Amino acid sequence: MTVPAFEEYVPATDCTCAGCAVQRRTAAAGLPMRYGGHPAAHGARRAMVLVTAAGVVLSAGLADAAADPAPGADPGRAADAMASDAAAIDDVATGPVGPGPDSPQGGPGPLRGSGASGPPASTPTLPTTTRADIINRAKKWVTAQVPYSMEKYWSDGYRQDCSGYVSMAWNLAGNEWTGSLGAIGTRIAREDLQPGDILLFHNPADPAKGSHVTIFGGWTDYTHTHYTAYEQTKPHTRKQTTPMAYWSNSGSYVAYRYKGLSSGSGGSDSTKTLFPGAAKFGAGAKNDHVTRLGRMLVDRGGKRFYKVGPGPAWSSADRRATQAFQKAQGWKGTEADGIPGPDTWRLLVNGLGHDIPAAGGSTTAPAFPGRGYFRPGQSNSHVDKLGKQLVKKGYGKYYRSGPGPRWTEADRRNVEAFQKAQGWRGTEADGYPGPETWQRLFA
Repeated sequence: MTVPAFEEYVPATDCTCAGCAVQRRTAAAGLPMRYGGHPAAHGARRAMVLVTAAGVVLSAGLADAAADPAPGADPGRAADAMASDAAAIDDVATGPVGPGPDSPQGGPGPLRGSGASGPPASTPTLPTTTRADIINRAKKWVTAQVPYSMEKYWSDGYRQDCSGYVSMAWNLAGNEWTGSLGAIGTRIAREDLQPGDILLFHNPADPAKGSHVTIFGGWTDYTHTHYTAYEQTKPHTRKQTTPMAYWSNSGSYVAYRYKGLSSGSGGSDSTKTLFPGAAKFGAGAKNDHVTRLGRMLVDRGGKRFYKVGPGPAWSSADRRATQAFQKAQGWKGTEADGIPGPDTWRLLVNGLGHDIPAAGGSTTAPAFPGRGYFRPGQSNSHVDKLGKQLVKKGYGKYYRSGPGPRWTEADRRNVEAFQKAQGWRGTEADGYPGPETWQRLFA
């Protein structure tokens, strides 16, 4: 008997025709039990696999051997072998294929647990939020090192998988999954990504294979080849420099912007992000901008500076907390005078930059060893330390191997990329580190 050949049909992700819609629903319903699928669907699919496996065995001429076993053969052995083969086929059909995040997810559902703190499930419209709020919520799970799980729910009511993490950061009324998050966002170009947007890969043919989502935290350099990703994956929530768009299936990730951003049009609210002016801060100032500054500083690690408040009246607590935040960015002198300027304000409202270190912590860079250590022919531990810090910051694209203790052209080009990312040009971005490059790189 000739076994018919079938060509697999994968429905287009964005096709709206009825046929593709049915195919996508069928694929989602076929999710294996260990990834949250329905037992009945799994049983039916497994039965079909068993029947198919049996048909293949019979068509290969093994039916006669099973019906008339050789002398001394165990009649039940053929059936056991057939079941074993079918199980192997089932594993191939449902197990992960190729590289990808080992992070299967649960389906859409409500918040769970007594600690659920999201908006009511009956909320008729999407809750509004800001980019800073999205990133600050994402950071809370990073700080708590929330363990990955597609079945458990964190104290805030959100499922501890990648899509539950985004649902929490976007402050949604329930737990979504990669198949529904796109409908809550507006598709955008990758070059338009801003903190709080997401990069989403949903595999409609088999959602358990490769589907994943990360939160965009900002570009790590001017080349836009790497970004800071906030994501929920095994073993726990993490924040790290990630190649655009991900380590695997990079071309399949789509950028989305949450529809509920406070501007209502997919951008940040200019009335809230524009710097109100230095005159609004300092001795004698009393206004809502001072209150907002204090609250943002508390969210970024400055709570210990405030015995009461924050409030509308400018105080020494506001100045010391602002100065601590500025120093955490590696700024010195008038750049860290405790009075917010446009750069300080921009980092705070967008949830960017370094947080204020805990009491006793320090962001002081190691002492700059001198320019002479970073020249052709030099080989020393300072070059090795520089290279490792460049990679950590996302500026290691020119290393084919290493970094190592010997100064190479790859070191110079990576340093140059970092310097240009600071807005420097000409001799200020020649690829050779000086004291300011060193300070900013290690801050």
